[in-house]
Amino acid sequence: MTSEPSQSETDEQVSPVEAASDVETASDVGAADLAPADQAAVFRVMSVESVLYELGDASPEVHLMESEAPYRSLSIPLGLSDAQALHHALYGVAGRRPSTHELATTMLARLRADVIAARIVRVLDGVFYAELDVMTPHGREVFDCRTSDALNLALRQRVPAPVLCNEEILAQY
Repeated sequence: MTSEPSQSETDEQVSPVEAASDVETASDVGAADLAPADQAAVFRVMSVESVLYELGDASPEVHLMESEAPYRSLSIPLGLSDAQALHHALYGVAGRRPSTHELATTMLARLRADVIAARIVRVLDGVFYAELDVMTPHGREVFDCRTSDALNLALRQRVPAPVLCNEEILAQY
């Protein structure tokens, strides 16, 4: 009577330390590599151009521009406090006391975690959804978050993390 090897005998075992040592850093990873493996979505690199509040508009907006041709743009409405925090991140303004985003950035740095991308993944009923892609000493983690929070944390890194936008959103807007 022969028995088949158990699942643990057939799978290669890799410790979290070994897995973390094989992981590329944000500077080694191209934009195409930052898309989640389980999605076939195409993401485009965007730059944060400005945060504006026109008095005639209902809310402030962040303006993003595609980094390569055809240079499409995208405007995303924000809450006033989120727009102020994003404006400070964009222009490197530090408050007298740490803001929530400054605190989160400091915590990530001390925990040796790097934001490797802020991804705008979908729009549902006019609401933009984002993910924050973080590399930790124990491996990669992806967090669902508000677009304004993803942009704020990406811009506050020592080397700003890339902002990626799903191609479908750019085609739609």
